Amino acid sequence: MTLGGKTAVVTGGGRGIGRTVSLRLAEMGCLVYVNYMSRSEAAEETVLQIRNRGGKGQIIQFDVADFNQTQGAFKEIISRSGSIDVLINNAGITRDGLVARMKESDWDSVLDTNLKGAFCCAKAAVKPMMKNRWGRIVNIGSIVGFSGNAGQVNYAAAKAGLIGLTKSLAREFASRHITVNCVAPGYVVTEMTDRLDDSVKEKMLGEIPMGTLGTPADIAAAVAYLVSEEAGYVTGQTIHVNGGMYM
Repeated sequence: MTLGGKTAVVTGGGRGIGRTVSLRLAEMGCLVYVNYMSRSEAAEETVLQIRNRGGKGQIIQFDVADFNQTQGAFKEIISRSGSIDVLINNAGITRDGLVARMKESDWDSVLDTNLKGAFCCAKAAVKPMMKNRWGRIVNIGSIVGFSGNAGQVNYAAAKAGLIGLTKSLAREFASRHITVNCVAPGYVVTEMTDRLDDSVKEKMLGEIPMGTLGTPADIAAAVAYLVSEEAGYVTGQTIHVNGGMYM
């Protein structure tokens, strides 16, 4: 599965799933723009790893939740590279807490980044995709968008919203050969899960039929398929990558 000559944008590409997806797209031949908002060193490390493996990558700073910033950043990418062919909406934050104690600002910030951010980026990306009559958009969702999760009403609502966004965009742009899909990870090994107590990890593993946590590479493999030519007839779908935790 190769994408030589294509340009990809990965939001929140500096760490975890975003970094691994960026590396995988670069291996497939994409010039990858690694987005960050405030931690330039993480995005720079991702690009360094891409280049060390013989790939092409650049960093670009913008807040996905800021409509004007996003529009400006995508125009800059087009001026540099000529097109945007692949968009991975991965940027996301958490502000966990029970709803009785959750601040309005915690709700707003999560919905703005995790849901509005995907809208802002998709709106900016589809114009060059329509011009080229080819494009791939993949939204990174979550198992909690389907199952819900106590203490994460804001995060679960945003991820559930991504499903409707995915399906609606898929219907709008299918005739232009632009596919829009979602990957919904379950529990994945990240910096956050590394910090959890062993008892918490054991409880998590008990909920997964396969008995192991997923890895960022598992998510990147699903993304790689969805952006490939082989997935040209797949749109409006969600691929669950969770070891059987949600079926």
